[in-house]
Amino acid sequence: MATLAVIGAGWAGLAAAVEACRAGHAVTLFELAAVPGGRAREVRLPHPGGELALDNGQHILIGAYTQTLRMMRQVGVDPDVALLRTPLRLTEPGGRGLHLPPGAPTTAFVRAVLGRAGWSWRERLGLLAAATGWMLRGFRCDPALSVAALTASLGPAVRADLIEPLCVAALNTPAAEASATVFLRVLKDALFSGPGSADLLLPCVTLGALFPQPALAWLRSAGADLRLGTRVAALEARDDGWSIEGHRFDQVILATPPAESARLTATLAPDWSASAAALRYEPIVTVYASCSGAKLPEAMLALRCDASAPAQFVFDRGRLGGPAGLLAFVISGAAPWVERGSAATVSATLAQARRELAGLLPAPLEPLQTITEKRATFRCTPALRRPPMRIAAGLLAVGDHVDGPYPATLEGAVRSAVDAVRTLAH
Repeated sequence: MATLAVIGAGWAGLAAAVEACRAGHAVTLFELAAVPGGRAREVRLPHPGGELALDNGQHILIGAYTQTLRMMRQVGVDPDVALLRTPLRLTEPGGRGLHLPPGAPTTAFVRAVLGRAGWSWRERLGLLAAATGWMLRGFRCDPALSVAALTASLGPAVRADLIEPLCVAALNTPAAEASATVFLRVLKDALFSGPGSADLLLPCVTLGALFPQPALAWLRSAGADLRLGTRVAALEARDDGWSIEGHRFDQVILATPPAESARLTATLAPDWSASAAALRYEPIVTVYASCSGAKLPEAMLALRCDASAPAQFVFDRGRLGGPAGLLAFVISGAAPWVERGSAATVSATLAQARRELAGLLPAPLEPLQTITEKRATFRCTPALRRPPMRIAAGLLAVGDHVDGPYPATLEGAVRSAVDAVRTLAH
């Protein structure tokens, strides 16, 4: 049995700790923050009558997130209860949108495209022809290609209604700058990997209750040593392993953000540290607002985004286990709006909501809280070099930024953790 230190209690670190305990390792988990979850965590705010439990952002899971769903079950979370599962629906406030029916994924996609109102027949057939070509090429393309270049031949309505919002939702990078290789991998796994793979899974509990808090409870019961509120100042190599805060470990898994991992490895592995430090980031802004009596027709609606309308999606948290009338407007690829400032962003979002949700808001929309994650994800650009899992003998890195086929998603984080623990055994 190896002694293993896991540094960081985000989703990747928690998944690594759980998987390592299951494999028989003696695990010590270090985390600077008092609240687990990293960039997918619960946030509690003062509110009349008590605290209001929010999330630092809105996370969409899909049916293809097999490792994330397995890990949730492992720590006692029932996905059928904690998540609202529906076929993929990208519905606009007026009711139009791409709606995948249940069934075999390829057939469902064809039926959804052919039935999509608002697109010409030429645009629908053009999308199906392009998707067929991607399938025949094994969902591979030139690594230097952007999503915008990959889809340039598609009709403008298809690009505006589907490609651009799907790209920024999945990769948090504008289509003109996003990696077509990663985008195709997302499409392959989500839309064409099996029945239910494209299903939307929307959390009906806070992100903390979805995995981080149950994972901590599971780790305690499994005998792991949990050290929350503890910053690891330095990581030292020894002849027989590693030293952290004067304690020896056989192996270490770094599950910290790239900048922190780069700091801890600057002298131990300069090349790896430089690779992690070179990553660039894209923010996500969530504008929470309340509207008495509001109930959207679906839990998530797609919004039209442009230079004056920031949000791509709105979530009705009242339909997802939260307070009635609480809406969350999500702005991915938010760098231009962060530059404009919070006041301008909130004002533009509320104006967008009044235009697009006219008739769905029975009362004035009141801003409640705005949360900006300035380093929400790495910028998923073409031919991006991401740091590898292996840093040195007995020292591995996990997280959605570590080299792999997926963008910065919960599934990417969890899969990297599972892969790392399996690597420790070899």
